[in-house]
Amino acid sequence: MKKLLLLSVLLTILIGCKNEKDAEPTKDTTEIKPVVFDGISPEIKPGDNFFAHVNQQWYDKAVIDEDQVGVGSYRFLNIPQQELLKDILEEVSQHEHPKGSIEQMVGDFYASGMDTISINERGIKPLMPYLNRIEALRDVSVMMKFVGLQIKQGNHSIVSPYISPDQMNSSINIVHFSQSGIGLPDRDYYFGTDASIKEIQAAYKAYLTRLFELAGEADAAKKAEKVYAIEKKLAESHKTRIERRVVKENYHKMAVSDLDASMKNIGWSALLETLGMDVDSVDVRQPEYYKKLNSMLTSVPLSDWKLYLKAHAISSNDNILSRPFQDASFEYSKVLSGQSEQQSRAKQMVRRVDGQLGFALGQIYVKRHFTEEAKQRALDLVNNFQLALEKRIDALDWMSDSTKVKAKDKLFAIKKKIGYPDVWRTYDVTIDRDKFFENVVKLRKDDYEYNLKKLNQPPNRDEWFTTPSTVTAYYNPSLNEIVFPAGILQSPYFDLYADDAVNYGGIGMVIGHEFTHAFDDQGAQYDKNGNVSNWWTEEDYTKFKAKTQQIIDQYSAFTVLDSVPLKGALTVGENTADNGGIAIAYDAFKMTEQGQDSTKIGGYTPDQRFFLSIARIWRVKTRDEYLRNYVATDPHSPPVWRVNGPLMNFTPFYEAFEVQPGEANYKTEEERIKIW
Repeated sequence: MKKLLLLSVLLTILIGCKNEKDAEPTKDTTEIKPVVFDGISPEIKPGDNFFAHVNQQWYDKAVIDEDQVGVGSYRFLNIPQQELLKDILEEVSQHEHPKGSIEQMVGDFYASGMDTISINERGIKPLMPYLNRIEALRDVSVMMKFVGLQIKQGNHSIVSPYISPDQMNSSINIVHFSQSGIGLPDRDYYFGTDASIKEIQAAYKAYLTRLFELAGEADAAKKAEKVYAIEKKLAESHKTRIERRVVKENYHKMAVSDLDASMKNIGWSALLETLGMDVDSVDVRQPEYYKKLNSMLTSVPLSDWKLYLKAHAISSNDNILSRPFQDASFEYSKVLSGQSEQQSRAKQMVRRVDGQLGFALGQIYVKRHFTEEAKQRALDLVNNFQLALEKRIDALDWMSDSTKVKAKDKLFAIKKKIGYPDVWRTYDVTIDRDKFFENVVKLRKDDYEYNLKKLNQPPNRDEWFTTPSTVTAYYNPSLNEIVFPAGILQSPYFDLYADDAVNYGGIGMVIGHEFTHAFDDQGAQYDKNGNVSNWWTEEDYTKFKAKTQQIIDQYSAFTVLDSVPLKGALTVGENTADNGGIAIAYDAFKMTEQGQDSTKIGGYTPDQRFFLSIARIWRVKTRDEYLRNYVATDPHSPPVWRVNGPLMNFTPFYEAFEVQPGEANYKTEEERIKIW
């Protein structure tokens, strides 16, 4: 997910926690200035479409900037967040700082990327050594060594390794290899036949053609077709996004010696040596892909593979080359997103610095906009929600006592990370103010080496996988942890001056959502230590699967853009977390003084304000092209269904707004789905 308010004053909570097992509500002396829920559409009944009841007036007036794909909260709250980061970068880049300091690194990296005159003058020259090396390839074994060397510089093509905990033994990091090799967003894009998919296919081929033209290649269109043909063949072997949700079916630990014997063309031992990975086994997550690749390495002519590698070398670097390459990338991407104008260079560089030096930039951000007090108060709130979920587990009527004990053991083993890391990542690089391309490559190499050091080591449980300024939150099943960066701890999710109902409906839903991920269709397959293991009784897990299937069936019936159906099996984890998140947040809210009261504010009861806040945090408007791609590839439901979906299953919502039979989203008690 992804200034409105300074984060240094954003986090005062109205429930305290003595400890994780003994929490009582406490009063806060902060003067409350309740949020006004204006723009309500009374002509739209809450029971027909609560998202529209709360947000339609805003939606009708909201204007998406030409260089954006959406506007509002959630991930689009990162738009004003990036303006805040831009202010920091512009300031630090205008001054000299000690070499190697975080200010020098982020400031000079930003400045190097803003020097568009030098970047444009260089054209494709920085990439020519790579392209010349590709042209000189003489056999498959040399080609695979080049592929490995490119991975070390951050350019993945036909092979995609990464290092993370072993799913069956989370105390050690191993190498995993995932399916790869395609340039379109998903394997299904190569086989779709409707008009919108055909348009994307054509735009992608035009993009590849333009890259070859810019590289000075003759017969560019024919060469683009050859690259596309290779990708389509590789895509045939790809598992779908839904198939990849089945954890155990995407784990295949294999001996390197066996891989060498069964897939000789890949040359696994030599590839791993090139990658600097000293291992005797690896997890091949999607073996069918690598079997297909192994076959194609000899069935596809080497000359065609050279074209493929050239196309991917250029596309991996198009946005750090001169303007014509950036324009080619944008012309393709705008067909996917509907975005009509490129973002300014400054906006692009903010994302680049946050992406490659985010924990250096994050230190500056936290010093200016987040406090230790805020971090502690947020932790107190998270602890309180943990207790609320414990009570819900105790009250479940479908789970046995023995499984409840293990569920609660896992719940209280969850590590909580708030605001920013306790231990900051460092970068072993020298950033030069006048060498943008080289800076990017050095940072990619440093990132590779940083991750390589994790191999065969216990996981670093202090590590973060998102930057502190990002508006998001996540649960990591392998480490059994939940993470709430400073970026999300702001309005509309949390407001220092708001009443409890607003905060518990806002950041509360997010906190409850992340806790529930520990028990969604994927999270439930991991135990408290982050290992994939069956901690359920057979009967309980059967009941759980039946309930998640109800979620799949319900959301599969929802549509956007009039006729585009949601993929219930793809979004089941996030939908389960949304349903559980609201329930946990509501229980925690009912523990507060306001939650136990009935006094109206602004004409609304406390319960009504709680639900109004939920609808408000998903106040998002996107371009149709972006939404179509989102539904096809993203495991989250679109915002309208993150509101209406779980609320149609939640009885307190019916009671708060007197939802009646016959209204569009009305469900009988028996039809309302409850898991956690």
